[in-house]
Amino acid sequence: MTTTIFVDGDACPVRAEVFRVSARLGLPVRVVSNGSRPARPPDLPLVETVVVEAGADAADDWIAERISRGDVCITADIPLAARCLERGARALSPKGQLWTTDNIGGALAGRAVARGLREAGLATGGPAPLTRADRSRFLSALDAAVAAAGRDLAAPPARPWVPFE
Repeated sequence: MTTTIFVDGDACPVRAEVFRVSARLGLPVRVVSNGSRPARPPDLPLVETVVVEAGADAADDWIAERISRGDVCITADIPLAARCLERGARALSPKGQLWTTDNIGGALAGRAVARGLREAGLATGGPAPLTRADRSRFLSALDAAVAAAGRDLAAPPARPWVPFE
């Protein structure tokens, strides 16, 4: 088994960086999108472009159903990152934020608060543009996440927690 990198392809600004890491490490990549903003598929043997049917969460669902322990997902979508963590995979934002079981709950709560503010008519602004430092941070975090995912594959699965009776 090998680590696969799943990319939430709709508007992902770090595809080129993922492709470079894939080529360097020999890892397969699946770029998944719903076709609303189709990405031109690269002519790279390890990169597969998957176009799912249109729908709000169709690409997220496709990834969440297929990702597993030892894989890495690149996404800015916090709920998708949470779903990947539930499956034992690693999740990383395009700015290099590694999502973990320790920080995903706070991120989901912050997302809910921001949505409430937007629904109340308050302008919350969008994400800041990706900087050169963000891309560098992303590449470093991707290398670390891929290495950790490889260790996940080599280690025995965690035993499920069973409460004392």
